[in-house]
Amino acid sequence: MADVRPESMERISTKELADAFIEEQIAAIKAQVGDKKVLLALSGGVDSSVVAALLIKAIGKQLVCVHVNHGLLRKGEPEQVIEVFRNQMDANLIYVDATDRFLDKLAGVEEPERKRKIIGEEFIRVFEEEARKLDDVDFLAQGTIYPDILESGPVKAHHNVGGLPEDIHFEGLVEPIKLLFKDEVRVVGDALGLPANMVYRQPFPGPGLGVRCTGAITRERLALVRESDAILREEFDKAGLAGKVWQYFTIVPDCKSVGVKHNMRVVENFVVIRAVNTKDAMTATIEPIPYEVLNRIVDRIITEVPGINRVLYDLTPKPSGTIEWE
Repeated sequence: MADVRPESMERISTKELADAFIEEQIAAIKAQVGDKKVLLALSGGVDSSVVAALLIKAIGKQLVCVHVNHGLLRKGEPEQVIEVFRNQMDANLIYVDATDRFLDKLAGVEEPERKRKIIGEEFIRVFEEEARKLDDVDFLAQGTIYPDILESGPVKAHHNVGGLPEDIHFEGLVEPIKLLFKDEVRVVGDALGLPANMVYRQPFPGPGLGVRCTGAITRERLALVRESDAILREEFDKAGLAGKVWQYFTIVPDCKSVGVKHNMRVVENFVVIRAVNTKDAMTATIEPIPYEVLNRIVDRIITEVPGINRVLYDLTPKPSGTIEWE
C-alpha cells in the first residue's frame, strides 16, 4: 500500500495546529454531507469519540451516534459516553443496552477465538438493527486513522461495523481523521474539549473485558474484573502512573484458590494484575510498580471486592507472554 499522506501535511502537535485541522475538517464534512444524516458507531474509544466531537461541531443533530453496551465495558464507561455526548454535547445519541443478549450468546463458551467471533458478529447484528430503523441516513462515519490505511488499504471497515449486510446502503464514508496518527488524534481530542480520561484512554480490546474474564464468561467473574480494574486504574492515577504505563488491567481466570478470611477457609477467585510498556505492541516490557502502590492495590482489592482472596502480579514480558491473556 502506497503512502497516501501528503508530504506537505504538518504533524499536529500543538493546539494551534489542531484548531486549524478542526476548522478544515468542519468545512470538508459540511461540503461532503450537506443536509444529510450520518451514522456513527460510538464506542467511547479515542478515535470514535474524536470523530463524534468533530461531526457534532460540523453538522450537529445530523449525526446519529449509536453506543452499544455489550456488557463487557469497564466500570463507568457507558455512563461517561452518555454524559459527555448526550448531556454535555447534546448529541443525537442512541444507547443500546445489549448486555443480556451478548452474555446469553457467550454462556458456556470457553475458546478465546470463538468468544471474539461471537462478540464481533453480535455487535454487527445490533448495529445493523439500529441502522435499519434509520432509513434516512446516507453516510457512515468511521474512526479510521492513518495506521489503519497503511495496514489495510485505502478504505478500512471499522472493526465494529465491518460486515454490514448489502441491503444497508450508504452514499459514502466520512473519515475525518484518516490521515492522523494516534498521537495527533489525541491532540485534536484535547482541542475539541473531550475529557482527558477519554482522550488518553489506554488501548482496550474490541471484545472488552471478555478477554480478561478467561474461559467461559460469567456475570460474577465479569463483576470481579470490572471492580478490580477500577481500583487498579484509580490507584495508578493517584500514584502518577497512568501516563507512564502504556496498558494496565486486571484478569480473573476461570479457576479458584484456597484462602483464609475471618478465620475461615474460603475457596474464591483470584485477580492477576498486568502492567506493560511498549512502542509497537510487538514486544512489551514489565513496568516496575513501587511496592507500596502494589500493597495498596492488593489491600483494596481483597477488602473491597467480595469473592477475591488473592492478587498476583504478572511479570512475563512479550515474548513469551502476549499483552492480553486471551
